[in-house]
Amino acid sequence: MKKLLTLTLLTTTITFSNSLAVTAKLSKKGAKVAKVFCDKSKLPQPDGTIEELMQKIEKSNACKKLNKNNLKALAIYLSNGELKDNSDAIKVPTKAKCPVCGMFVSKYPKWAAIMAVDGKHYYFDGVKDMLKFYFFDGDFKYDRSKISKFKVTSFYTLEAIDAKKAYYVIGSDVLGPMGNELIPFKTLQEAKNFMSEHKGEEILKFNQITPKIVMALDGIELKWDFFTQL
Repeated sequence: MKKLLTLTLLTTTITFSNSLAVTAKLSKKGAKVAKVFCDKSKLPQPDGTIEELMQKIEKSNACKKLNKNNLKALAIYLSNGELKDNSDAIKVPTKAKCPVCGMFVSKYPKWAAIMAVDGKHYYFDGVKDMLKFYFFDGDFKYDRSKISKFKVTSFYTLEAIDAKKAYYVIGSDVLGPMGNELIPFKTLQEAKNFMSEHKGEEILKFNQITPKIVMALDGIELKWDFFTQL
């Protein structure tokens, strides 16, 4: 039985709409805030929760004094980029929490992933946490033979794509809500284009990803390795 090393994250919560259209509008507003009021070179790395990122922005002194709405919009923009409303995107319920880290997934639509098991849907704020849920059956007990949906968000198009058919880049300079990530793409060319813009160590297919690779993204070295194949 595979066990995940203890990973605890305390998050604060605020009311937030899960509508991708609303989030896209806020990210667009955040892009304008960054352009008009901030020194982009001083803005913090977009990791952690939206609330934590808001605090980091204030401490960075990268921007003129921002009201709470502009500060939140800027944090959403930094975390998600300038989103576009996409009917093919994963629709995340407002109250859905990642079963691995406990964060509200609707705040991070660009990073959303989904798994359906025996009719029940699980939402994740990144591929990394979804694969922890998939690999570590000692911590997350469910019948893996009953997985009926396994989708991730393609980085460029924001559409939901089959997790087992995607291409993943690791080791890039782009961070997700939980830090270093496996960044998914629909095509190999998109993954190569991303690597030319954002570095990256390697492009992987799903069946090349192991628990050791997943935990290494958190700086944790496993002394053993295995791969679960359904």
